[in-house]
Amino acid sequence: MRCLHALALVLLLFASSLATAERPRVAFETTAGVFEVEVFTDEAPVTSENFLAYVDEAFFQDLIFHRVIENFMIQTGGYTAELAEREPGDTIVNESVGGPRNLRGTLSMARMRHPDSASAQFFINVRDNGHLDASGERPGYAVFGRVVSGMDVVDAISEVETGTVEGMADVPLEPVVITSVRRSPAP
Repeated sequence: MRCLHALALVLLLFASSLATAERPRVAFETTAGVFEVEVFTDEAPVTSENFLAYVDEAFFQDLIFHRVIENFMIQTGGYTAELAEREPGDTIVNESVGGPRNLRGTLSMARMRHPDSASAQFFINVRDNGHLDASGERPGYAVFGRVVSGMDVVDAISEVETGTVEGMADVPLEPVVITSVRRSPAP
């Protein structure tokens, strides 16, 4: 019996490592440097598919980090350097209940008050933000990936000088532009 439990544990760990190994990666080149993310297709399939579709159509290219709050998060996916809004696709269902937590380095969908209002905008947590997690059946902000390299670049973006520009708060005064976004080869 003990042997069966050990075998089951080994198989579970092996299956878990396979699932993690198959997670797609995406490289972001910005005017502040390069960072790479891993997408949680296994834990947030709808959100991941949505994000990767935007990556594949180069939607994020030439957009800026338009909302930057030091010691909280950096947000992108909506505006050019001229603060012209890029029109996103349809909204998606919120996968936060029972999903991964908003920990430092994770990517999460930005949304309006309605839980199922996310489309293209997302943010990267620069610290643990448990208050953004789902609580019981109350939806939070859906986590769908994590930074796997270049967190120093994310931290540097989070520390740029910001202000109110054209009525929008927390906008970097010197735009941080995404110059390229593409899927990375498997590690």
